[in-house]
Amino acid sequence: MKTFNVPIIYRSPVISAIKNRRRQQDKMKKDFSPTLLDLGPLHIYLSRHFGFCYGVENAIEISFRTVEENPGKRIFLLSEMIHNPQVNADLQERGVRFLQDTYGKQLIPFSALTAEDVVIIPAFGTTLDVESTLNSLGIPTEKYNTTCPFVEKVWNRSEQIARKGYSIVIHGKPKHEETRATFSHAADNAPSVVINDMQEAVRLAEYITGKKNADSFYTDFAGRYSVGFDPVKDLQRIGVVNQTTQLATDTQAIADYLRQTIIEHYGLMDSTVETRFADTRDTLCYATNDNQTAMVQMLNTPADLAIVVGGYNSSNTTHLVELCEEKLLTYFINSEEKLVTERNILHYNYHTKQEELSTDYLPSQQPLRILLTSGASCPDALVEGVIRRLASFYGLEDRVDALAAEMAG
Repeated sequence: MKTFNVPIIYRSPVISAIKNRRRQQDKMKKDFSPTLLDLGPLHIYLSRHFGFCYGVENAIEISFRTVEENPGKRIFLLSEMIHNPQVNADLQERGVRFLQDTYGKQLIPFSALTAEDVVIIPAFGTTLDVESTLNSLGIPTEKYNTTCPFVEKVWNRSEQIARKGYSIVIHGKPKHEETRATFSHAADNAPSVVINDMQEAVRLAEYITGKKNADSFYTDFAGRYSVGFDPVKDLQRIGVVNQTTQLATDTQAIADYLRQTIIEHYGLMDSTVETRFADTRDTLCYATNDNQTAMVQMLNTPADLAIVVGGYNSSNTTHLVELCEEKLLTYFINSEEKLVTERNILHYNYHTKQEELSTDYLPSQQPLRILLTSGASCPDALVEGVIRRLASFYGLEDRVDALAAEMAG
């Protein structure tokens, strides 16, 4: 796989040594068991897969190169380049300004731009309307476009099945940048609708079967269907694609449920279901799959607590937290500074959307067993910082370097 020129500040010698060792031992990526960092009284189990994915590294490389190649020019990011506060802050320190917030609210009007300005499209992609607006101003959207190739794969698959007469059902968070972009591209080719979860999939199925009156569709899915969408006609042939950072198991469960609904409603067999339901399993992102599978595997390890590191508005990181919370006391932090002391931790509650202060979060038993992972937009340097911070509470900082040296071999 291609390697990227990512700023050294995001790299970690410790994490690189660990990842390289695991790659050498498991070239086919079949072993999803965690890596044990045995620090004596502290055992840290590091997930087999975590941190920057292909799309994030690609976006970071393009963004920082864009800054270097355009001295003296005004440089804008359409919105957050990725959902990581440190990376976005580093770009802002280099003079990059955001045109929109993460929900699409305009921070700087497009009318303030000129053809001499540089606009970077974030890893999530953007809508066709925004592309058209920027192009009309003389700003080429393709020149500094960091859209993740796996997001573009979803767009391409949507277009392919649209040409075969399928409508598009998008499993995603309706307000997320990527979902808005995917909806825009899908709706340009076929009738499209966004659903957030299995509960909404069940509701959509009631329109497929005619159990619910078609008129109520427009209330149930207000703001999430394409212009002219007709639930009676447009739900007869469908395909399901996803926001790439959703839980892969959730997307598959939703697709399976809607597929079975189609089979039962039209009296089809597995061999004939494609006449009304498109096979789109190939749109699930490899990094999302790997990170989530590794997390599930790691949860089989007896442990006292879990720590997940990443941006608080990061969808893929939040899903890792969800998986952890099902089995274990879990703390969601965005940097090592949130480990205030060995007694106090400032962590994010994604249910209430607020940070909370917890005390006595590290149990006294030894060895203390902690599961550790991070989201796909989280720099490895932050994970190393968390490891070192935890080690410092036990006076074990030197042992971290020794372990890294052993791994580097």
